[in-house]
Amino acid sequence: MNTAHRNIRPEIRQLDEACANRIAAGEVVERPASAVKELVENALDAGATRIDVAYADGGKTLIRVRDDGHGMAPEDLPLALSRHATSKIDGTDLLNIRSFGFRGEALPSLGAVGRLYITSRTQGGDGASITVNGGRMGQVRPDAAQQGTLVELRDLFHATPARLKFMRSDRAEAQAIADVLKRLAMAEPYVSFTLSDVSNDAPRQIFRADAAQGALFDALEDRMASILGREFTDNAIRIDAERDGLHLTGLAGLPTYSRGAAVAQYLFVNGRPVRDKLLIGALRAAYMDFLSRDRHPVAALFITCAPDLVDVNVHPAKSEVRFRDPGLARGLVVSGLRHALANAGHRASSTVAGAMLGAMRPQAPPPYAGYQMDRPSPQARAANYQLQAPAQMQDAPAFWTGAQAISARHDSPDAAPSVPDDAPLGAARAQLHQNYIVAQTARGMVIVDQHAAHERLVYERLKRQRAENTVAGQALLIPEIVELPEADAAQLLALSGDLAALGLVIEAFGGGAIMVRETPALLGVVDARALIRDILDDLADLGQSQNLQARIDAVLSRMACHGSVRSGRAMRVEEMNALLREMEATPHSGQCNHGRPTYVELGLDEIEKLFGRK
Repeated sequence: MNTAHRNIRPEIRQLDEACANRIAAGEVVERPASAVKELVENALDAGATRIDVAYADGGKTLIRVRDDGHGMAPEDLPLALSRHATSKIDGTDLLNIRSFGFRGEALPSLGAVGRLYITSRTQGGDGASITVNGGRMGQVRPDAAQQGTLVELRDLFHATPARLKFMRSDRAEAQAIADVLKRLAMAEPYVSFTLSDVSNDAPRQIFRADAAQGALFDALEDRMASILGREFTDNAIRIDAERDGLHLTGLAGLPTYSRGAAVAQYLFVNGRPVRDKLLIGALRAAYMDFLSRDRHPVAALFITCAPDLVDVNVHPAKSEVRFRDPGLARGLVVSGLRHALANAGHRASSTVAGAMLGAMRPQAPPPYAGYQMDRPSPQARAANYQLQAPAQMQDAPAFWTGAQAISARHDSPDAAPSVPDDAPLGAARAQLHQNYIVAQTARGMVIVDQHAAHERLVYERLKRQRAENTVAGQALLIPEIVELPEADAAQLLALSGDLAALGLVIEAFGGGAIMVRETPALLGVVDARALIRDILDDLADLGQSQNLQARIDAVLSRMACHGSVRSGRAMRVEEMNALLREMEATPHSGQCNHGRPTYVELGLDEIEKLFGRK
């Protein structure tokens, strides 16, 4: 404020309606995507089953939204363009809102900052149209319109040219429009949507989602596949949980199907897309046990509840909500996701195998037009196996029976325990580089990272023992003294009681030194000094903002790393099979404590494609 005028008493004035509408538009219409959001939400509130959106120049020169909803009568058109006029609420109860819109500000706000044209017709009624230019309303005119409503907004912000300076490029604004429409399409799987770019008189369809059929989850999966891709639905688990009037549904990606940024997290409350900090934090907390801090889950979650349990009138753009019981909503998201992830067992993302196949796929040889012999029949292969058997094996024809010939075996088949034919992770056949277990399954093969897999198994055992308050410690014959900076020692000693419950007993030893008296028995022989320093690193990475539970989980994760089978350790066949069986019985064993996959599965069809057999 200019200090030279502070002593001048201001005069209070009543703003005219046009100015008031432009101020309101500044809150409601931030960019072209905001206008698309308001118009599409109006169409959904009107009961539309098909919504077509078109734009030109990123929405700056044209936004057109057509729907087949119930439409408006000619006498309602001028009223629809008046501020705070709406058919969606009666004003008696603002906590019983069951529609997207309820303020009656969208259309008058758009008319205040652009050139607005509306045509509409109800079923069995007469069509009519009206125009608004910079807040000046025209006359209602008859129009031969189809049932529903067509809204055209041209030259957005022409009445407030200063706003145009803050607009981004056409490409960026077009991407924002597509994102808004896709989020609304996720919430309404039974409605058809199209999005077209009509710039330069060259129409181009950007997005299309046809109305889904069937039950809710099937319809939701079809809609998500059309928007996020089939890869997401193939690597997602269904979420269905309920608690005290709140119902959580949706799809959540496996921990191994994660992103480097939080760009694929879609949250909805009573069908309304929201970017709520409470729900985003709950989603992050649910995956905290499975992802490192630089990875983010992929999910589309829907919370439905009675309107009086949530307040949607807390943000100008209605992108945030406030629950009557925030703890209940957060707890439902965290527990619902963790329960579903636990039920997923050892399942891992199929994209891991796809990436592996891409890395292994050889370059295609030049085409050869010559004769190619057909693949021999099983009977012919059986005869060849018998003829090609070494002389000393002639007395053991059963081993060379082609129909039952095995494609891989370990050196001592009798030493290995029997493995069920339907074991998901199969039977161990070999160990590569003393780190990777190769197993044969009924459908192909599995390659397991023994260190990552055992680390997860140890972590889950530690968590179970902690829940049962039975984490046993083993006393060191000679306590180990670890020298640390005083601040680090104080941080550890402040958690000494919680660490003792985990089997790690420490005491102050003067200055910055601490004495390690016991370590968790489950870990076996460990380097106490390295364990202490790694725990400190994890606590520093989490920071003081995390709650104690998260920090204790980080300690458990680090302990599991120190107590797991190390890379470079040779394993016997029975040890490898025991590891595979435990993985099958342990939830979350498909990923290590940092969200990386513990195994990769290749189907026989995929292997044969690598060798050109299919």
